[in-house]
Amino acid sequence: MENTEKLKNSKEVIAYIAECFPKCFTLEGEAKPLKIGIFQDLAERLSEDEKVSKTQLRAALRQYTSSWRYLHGVKPGATRVDLDGNACGELEEEHVEHAKTALAESKARVQARRKEQAQKNREEAKANKPKAKKPQARRAQPKTQKAPSKPVETRALNADEVTVGNQVNVNMGKGNMAATIVEVNKEDVRVQLANGLQMVVKAEHLRA
Repeated sequence: MENTEKLKNSKEVIAYIAECFPKCFTLEGEAKPLKIGIFQDLAERLSEDEKVSKTQLRAALRQYTSSWRYLHGVKPGATRVDLDGNACGELEEEHVEHAKTALAESKARVQARRKEQAQKNREEAKANKPKAKKPQARRAQPKTQKAPSKPVETRALNADEVTVGNQVNVNMGKGNMAATIVEVNKEDVRVQLANGLQMVVKAEHLRA
């Protein structure tokens, strides 16, 4: 018995019509411009097919023809094709311009969404960043924010001691905190504290 289960979404419908009409539709690479009125041809050829409805075909065609692959293919000199891959005339200039505009607008929307998401990610990272070390924070989190229990005599680092992997002390004003150098960029040195927090300090603030 033939499987007549309905297709669930436009992605499945596009894959199905590409399988039925491989000379017209493609799932990879640049898509060919379609014949004007191809929806009617498609609806007629699949009228007896219980897997897909006209509504699904219309939605799938709309998605297919608004994809970047399709809009890239709508260019000067390109030829429209019917369901069997037969040529149906060259594109008109207004259709080419429309596709070019639609593609630019679509890319701009995606770029805007990416920038918005990146900004959101930065804000979330900033909100989740550990707060500046405060005395009460040390008392509340003794295991993650260890401060020296007594003053430790330190000296300034020599230039050859400012290297990745060296164990150093960071001068925090009221005391020193043990850290490991993880990156050196001229006078800026990135260190990792015992609690895992990383920070960038000037080399002059490091002690041995």
